[in-house]
Amino acid sequence: RGWRDRVDRQASVSVRPDWKRIDEYDLPKMLLKVVTDQTPPKGVEDLLWCGFLDQYNDVYDRVSARAPAPLKRSENKEFYPVTTMDDPVIEKLAIEGAGNVFATDAILAHLMTCPRSVYPWDIVVQKLPGSGALFFDKRDSSQFDYLTVNETANNPPTKADDDPEGINAPERLSLEATMINQNFSQQILKSAKTRKNFDLPNPFFDEEDDEGMEPASVAYRYRRFDLGEDVKLVCRTELHGVVNKKSPGSAKEEEQYMTAYALNEYDPNRDHLAVNWRKKIDSQRGAVLANELKNNSFKLARWTAQSLLAGASQMKVGFVSRASTKNPYEHVVLATQFYRPSDFAAQITLSEGGMWGMIRHLITLFRDQPEGKYVVMRDPNKSIMRIFAVPAGTFEEDSDEEEEEEQGGDEKEEE
Repeated sequence: RGWRDRVDRQASVSVRPDWKRIDEYDLPKMLLKVVTDQTPPKGVEDLLWCGFLDQYNDVYDRVSARAPAPLKRSENKEFYPVTTMDDPVIEKLAIEGAGNVFATDAILAHLMTCPRSVYPWDIVVQKLPGSGALFFDKRDSSQFDYLTVNETANNPPTKADDDPEGINAPERLSLEATMINQNFSQQILKSAKTRKNFDLPNPFFDEEDDEGMEPASVAYRYRRFDLGEDVKLVCRTELHGVVNKKSPGSAKEEEQYMTAYALNEYDPNRDHLAVNWRKKIDSQRGAVLANELKNNSFKLARWTAQSLLAGASQMKVGFVSRASTKNPYEHVVLATQFYRPSDFAAQITLSEGGMWGMIRHLITLFRDQPEGKYVVMRDPNKSIMRIFAVPAGTFEEDSDEEEEEEQGGDEKEEE
């Protein structure tokens, strides 16, 4: 790509004059030079299970480009991407002293695989007074939970003149991919008859607030990882379903926990390098996956890391395409595939030791800092990660302003 094609991206959050830079890293070199201790955790234990899981419906093993399944919208399912500090279960575990570092699988997996990222992002870290406990968080108004599309491609999506509606602009694709992912994760499960309930209900579901809705099939598995040197990391991980499968070396099927994610195709004709899924997915799925690993390397690594953190035995990946390239609201499932997360990690050259090394390095860095609030962010145009110390009230006025705006907006609507 020539310099004319270059897109200057904006930072995910603007650096303010009162922020103090603590450190910066060249992301591609981090795993090679900076992260020295790449040993996996010394141990892992389950602390609590909340929510429920539905059974996988193996009808979806048989979908193909010749016999695709329309993707349905799960209108009455509620999803909860709640950040660490807002999780009542983590709050309780922190008060009980269950750990000294707290995070969610989405935030940890993001940091573990962030050398692959291209788009800007930011994560907030708080070091509490007294205990020195670390909380890894996301900002309320950030785009953190939206999936990117073709982020790591040679020619990532851009706003284009031949797309006046903007349906293939990065932000719109991101929204589309996130909805597809949620709908797919629920559609491939059976009805509630085969439901497996865990000890505690979904901690974020409120029947009064969410009338007529039900929580999506998600089990929150709160796990504690022992990283040595007195680092006890408590993480809320997520599983999406239960499937009966044989384990390696075993003759009989057993119940296994699974995660579910969807890759999506928006325009097979967008450039000469694109692989048309409908033509290739039944006969050359390897070629389709290889292309996705190139175009969505960060997203796939993050999903794999999340599946490993949750202790999932299986990771189900769906291949979902628009029913028509001009319509971003109707989709079909062309194929699905189970992968064992540890095998898939090896296939995409994601080292579990390197993943833990990244987290351990950041924890060590923050342990040496005074109590307070910090921001870890990726430069919008260079593969550099910077860490800033920020004033205690940073971002809190953002949410206050938003609430005021919302209230103001409501009043205007009433007029």
